[in-house]
Amino acid sequence: MKEYFAGSYDIAVIGAGHAGIEAALAAARLGLKTLIFTINLDAVGNMPCNPAIGGTGKGHLVRELDALGGEMAKAADACCIQYRMLNRGKGPAVHSLRAQADRRRYQEYMKNVLEREENLYLKQATVTEIFTENGAVSGVLTHLGARYAVRACIIAAGTYLDSTVITGESVLPSGPDGLRNSTELTACLQKMGLRLRRFKTGTPPRINARSVDFSKMELQAGDEETEAFSFSTPNAPENRAVCYLCYTNERTHEIIRGNLDRSPMYDGSITGVGPRYCPSIETKIVRFSDKPRHQLFLEPCGLDSNEMYLQGFSSSLPEDVQLAMLHSVEGLEQAEILRPAYAIEYECVDPTELYATLECKKIPGLYGAGQFNGSSGYEEAAVQGYVAGVNAALKLLGREPMILRRCDGYIGTLIDDLVTKGTEEPYRIMTSRSEYRLLHRQDNADERLCPIAYAHGLIPRERMEAVEEKYRLTAREIRRLEGCGVATSEELNRFLQGRGSAPVNSSARMIDLLRRPELDYACLAPFDRERPALPSEVCRQVEIRVKYEGYLARQEKQIEEFAKEEARLLPPDTDYHAIGGLRLEARQKLSEIRPLSIGQAGRISGVSPSDIAVLLIYLSDKNKT
Repeated sequence: MKEYFAGSYDIAVIGAGHAGIEAALAAARLGLKTLIFTINLDAVGNMPCNPAIGGTGKGHLVRELDALGGEMAKAADACCIQYRMLNRGKGPAVHSLRAQADRRRYQEYMKNVLEREENLYLKQATVTEIFTENGAVSGVLTHLGARYAVRACIIAAGTYLDSTVITGESVLPSGPDGLRNSTELTACLQKMGLRLRRFKTGTPPRINARSVDFSKMELQAGDEETEAFSFSTPNAPENRAVCYLCYTNERTHEIIRGNLDRSPMYDGSITGVGPRYCPSIETKIVRFSDKPRHQLFLEPCGLDSNEMYLQGFSSSLPEDVQLAMLHSVEGLEQAEILRPAYAIEYECVDPTELYATLECKKIPGLYGAGQFNGSSGYEEAAVQGYVAGVNAALKLLGREPMILRRCDGYIGTLIDDLVTKGTEEPYRIMTSRSEYRLLHRQDNADERLCPIAYAHGLIPRERMEAVEEKYRLTAREIRRLEGCGVATSEELNRFLQGRGSAPVNSSARMIDLLRRPELDYACLAPFDRERPALPSEVCRQVEIRVKYEGYLARQEKQIEEFAKEEARLLPPDTDYHAIGGLRLEARQKLSEIRPLSIGQAGRISGVSPSDIAVLLIYLSDKNKT
């Protein structure tokens, strides 16, 4: 095919899913002329896996992205139709917002945002090649022969790289939802010397709501009092849809076990590594053979659609087996499949090929984001896209990069896990991955990350001032509670006894009452005549900080120790093979990962405490010379 020169841009973003959208918007909003490619314009912001935003750990990512200036939280609040706060029965560290999205409305919203953004150019085309000059990115080529000169390129290709869709005996080269895949770019990346690996994910069948007997299922309504994803959303979202809960049974399990010989998961057809924390239904039945049933959630795909998603029923079994499985579930006896379940295999990069900026170590100007980096999930993709877009732009602007550390939040934890430890399976964020999860709550993401965003020019001064005012009011109210006393009275003691709390003999400080687990800030209001009128988000911060004061102080001390290790920087040109005393495995791993600090070096698999001791001596000797 004849090539033609199609123009010069600063940054090219390959893919317009959740990673590509945030990458392109971040770069364009920093003033860089940005080009974003998608295989199909109707797939911008697509949700091929499930129609939801957030979830355990994932809700934290969305809030953190919002604090940094990203778009996902705003889009969710504009397009989501049911909100639920998960883990309310546990402590605030693991409270995670999840919302059902109107899938098509979300796509329309994001496509419109891209189309309207200044400095951003949206193109329907498949990128087949990335060009380099003197080892660095210099351009891209599309399947139509259009050649663009660019100074940086961000790969946010999702599950499209040399992807294969598998349903039973049907094995088709395809991307999600019947869209074409990308094979030429995969070959190009291999020629560039990147280490690729093959991962797998999957999705359950979509069902026509008219064929479901909801009377046999448990209603799953949204929260009575809702919370928004974005800190800037002025009003609480409205719940406009419901979900339903149903269960597999022994008959379902018999059908699956009787057809394992037709399962691509077990006949060798699927070679890619799947996600540990989101297994297929056939894997659940085999792995948890003692369980009599498994939960299934029936979730709407939108307000104007009868299409419903059956969470927990991901499968690659043949369509006829899927139908038999469905019809064995109470309430789904007459279920009509609109889209059969499928597994999808795809190529992705070994994330240890990347720096914490998400730039490729081997090819300056080439960045990775999202499932290309070995992660899974819309939220994980979006935050990586944003970090890659920001850092690509900052590098071209000649400014310092934005490196988020583990002590900054879940985004920093996710990226550090990927680039330092790597992953042998699709990576999913969880609250258990953070050592500092009590400090890294979703409710205080603005306090932690807005200052970083403001320092890099990602949010306006007005927003930073609003955040500062919020936490100034919080600190002032805590100081007031420390000096505010309440005298004993029959009314107070009756109230305390009614809440299962010890009575007050003479007087008590209001802050001491608030520290009691059985009491909260709101219930103490009638006994606090001097209490000022405060926004609800300030009241929440006051209560959390008072109740968890000791635990928070302990984690802050841990972060101080962490910061000391991160401050011991390792020169980027260190020759680890020349350092005597390092074990062979440590030399190999350190040379491959190229850690930025002693702290990061200590988190590399294969680097022992004795190796760290050697590195500390090496740094000490180097600093003396």
